[in-house]
Amino acid sequence: MGPPGAGKGTQAKFIAEHFKIPAISTGDIFRANVSEGTELGIQAKRFMDAGDYVPDEVTNLMVRNRIDEPDAANGFLLDGYPRTLAQVEELDGMIKFTGHQLDAVVCLTVDQDEIVSRLLQRAQVEGRADDTEDVIRRRQELYLEQTEPLIDVYQKRGIVVEVDGMGEVSEVTNRVFEALDVLPES
Repeated sequence: MGPPGAGKGTQAKFIAEHFKIPAISTGDIFRANVSEGTELGIQAKRFMDAGDYVPDEVTNLMVRNRIDEPDAANGFLLDGYPRTLAQVEELDGMIKFTGHQLDAVVCLTVDQDEIVSRLLQRAQVEGRADDTEDVIRRRQELYLEQTEPLIDVYQKRGIVVEVDGMGEVSEVTNRVFEALDVLPES
């Protein structure tokens, strides 16, 4: 977890590769559905273009479909999900149904000005229309309102691992693995 631009996607790829599990990114799922012109993608695009969260019903269906794919049978890493309390409840149901368990929630902490800078730079490099400064600021507000409170839910379960997301990618990656190494075996 962490605000948009904290480096979740970057770190998710390294973690997933290390544990040989798929990194399931809601952002990637949304963009794939948008580019393919699916009904869910068309719905998601309206919200993404405004910098709003895609509604839970659409997001939950996309995530459930992805978790049901064969490569996720032995575990998976979620990037960008859950973002709301309703999604936490939905994820709990998905995990129970599949027989998986939630081992850890990695929370990357990054300075807000650094996040805006990262996302504006990413928008230029990748040509991502959803990363304008106004949209970035709106996404930060939504994160603080809707997603940050989820950290408390997972802290009560004892599975939050907080990691400083500032610095070079390799430094953050090393911190993530150090933090995950101290988790008790489930």
